[in-house]
Amino acid sequence: MKKVQILVADDHELIRDGLRIRLESVPNWHVCGEAGNGAQAVELARKFFPDVAVLDISMPELNGVEATRQIRQACPQTEVLILTMQDSESLVREVLAAGARGFILKTDATRLLIGAVQALAAHQPFFTGRVADLVLGDFLSPAHPGASAEAGRLSPRERQITQLLAEAKTSKEAATALGISVKTIDAHRANIMRKLEIHSVAELVRYAIREKLIEP
Repeated sequence: MKKVQILVADDHELIRDGLRIRLESVPNWHVCGEAGNGAQAVELARKFFPDVAVLDISMPELNGVEATRQIRQACPQTEVLILTMQDSESLVREVLAAGARGFILKTDATRLLIGAVQALAAHQPFFTGRVADLVLGDFLSPAHPGASAEAGRLSPRERQITQLLAEAKTSKEAATALGISVKTIDAHRANIMRKLEIHSVAELVRYAIREKLIEP
């Protein structure tokens, strides 16, 4: 039987430990990598090409939505399971649009985690009840509006930089995290402010919280 390779990403070490123990209790399942933030998750996905990536939504440097988008782009065969405390409709739509095919609440993880990973490893979707209703009744509808128009105006790179700046990273720290120049960060910052029609860091932070790029 083929071994299932799983990547786990959560900014809480205790949660990662619990997930690893739970997942590796299944024969032929192996946690090939553990990440403490979204950027590390993307890096490890590109290194190990896991069958399934289990991602938290609220992670520093790169949140689960953006990490999902980048993982799916770099590793199309990797299925993404979102594991979160939040189940708002806007969040569900964002992660589905980013390419996730699984979504369960952390409160349901004890009873649903194994089944969810089994489904995704077989390239089958898995959604907890309320989310499944939303998928069937709204997200797949031609009338589905998708994520907010405002959020859609930012590119994935701009949303990543928005998160870093909203986390109080300096331009130099953001540039170091992304491997680009400070001048490029500043240019992106100016474009972000222009696109969103905002004029201060405080407004940027409020935007990031509203779009769930960071936690309040």
